[in-house]
Amino acid sequence: MTLRAGVRIGVDVGRARVGVARSDVEGLLVIPVVTVKRGAGDLAELARLAREHDALEFVVGLPLSLTGAQTSSTEDARGFAGRLAAASGLAVRLVDERLSTVAAQRSLQSTGKDIRSSRPVIDQVAATIILQNALETERSSGKPPGELIIQDEG
Repeated sequence: MTLRAGVRIGVDVGRARVGVARSDVEGLLVIPVVTVKRGAGDLAELARLAREHDALEFVVGLPLSLTGAQTSSTEDARGFAGRLAAASGLAVRLVDERLSTVAAQRSLQSTGKDIRSSRPVIDQVAATIILQNALETERSSGKPPGELIIQDEG
């Protein structure tokens, strides 16, 4: 199957921080970028990063319970995604992120990192996992992943 060309920005939304990763244009490589403190200026910083990398869209992790039910974190991520779409003017896709933070923590633990002092790095790794999973889904299905929040007007 084919994958749309273009850089994607992966986002792991947390209560205190937002982990950010990005893909290359071909969607083959995903790298951690930065952890942004949640609050005033976070959306502007993400929009700036998207412009800097000439991004096609954002891929935001949607936290669901293990049963697939919505939680307070789900609503927070949905709200954040809507505000990000408005602030950036880019398409935003919400994708299931169940266990991405757990996978990120395990990945760092396997390298001997202290989890408590690595929280900002965990957020970036979680964003990387979210984006990699979304790209693999699109590559295998031939369809853009997740739920579209806003269509790019470009």
